[in-house]
Amino acid sequence: MDRIPIESPDEESAIRFRDCFSVRYIQSAAVLCRLGYGIEQEKKGQDFLTEEQVIRHEAFVLNAILSTVAFLESTINELHADAADGAYFYAEEQHEAVLKTIADGWKNEKNFDRAPLITRYQKILAIAGSAPFDEDDAAFSNVRQLIEIRNYLMHYKREWIVIGEGKHPKKAETTSERFGRILAKKFAINPFAAKNQPFFPDKCLGHGCAEWAIVNSVIFTDAFFRKLGLPAPYEGIRDELSTR
Repeated sequence: MDRIPIESPDEESAIRFRDCFSVRYIQSAAVLCRLGYGIEQEKKGQDFLTEEQVIRHEAFVLNAILSTVAFLESTINELHADAADGAYFYAEEQHEAVLKTIADGWKNEKNFDRAPLITRYQKILAIAGSAPFDEDDAAFSNVRQLIEIRNYLMHYKREWIVIGEGKHPKKAETTSERFGRILAKKFAINPFAAKNQPFFPDKCLGHGCAEWAIVNSVIFTDAFFRKLGLPAPYEGIRDELSTR
């Protein structure tokens, strides 16, 4: 369900509802991830892909990753907005009490909007009296790295990529080298990338990365809502979130 009714309509009243884009984003990410997987399976073992096939695969993977972080952003923004607006539609009083605590604890909307994404999750947990995520928590670490990928893609700055040059102690680490160092063993690489291509973006941006992004984001938000004692907004569509 991606729209939450606030008032029941009658002949004399307007219809009010609150949209739920977080659900739309994670549904979109899952669909795109499955489409990327389909291309990888269909073309498995083939040495040649048409330009159209390469573009379609890249489009599915890139936008699955971007949609996944949009899901993370929308999820925390919607929760804060519901708390701030007093839009309490939970069946149980303790759920509404959590939202009121959040509303009372973080009233400054500008400060909320300016806070880094991962900080918003941590601060809301702290306000609600729940233990924040441990920095060493696997899902927390993976989500933080995912956000770094999204930020790099969204605010992309061109840089030199050098292939085949030995490491030099004074040589600055490139983005590709950094992402390769922290991500190379976390998921299957893009099967269409050539051996001599850099880890990022060529080997990184395949179905494996998109699947890793979705799975870890849902693990992270599941843990977040458990800590708050609230139901996750995507509870009713879990069967739509398969990644292959």
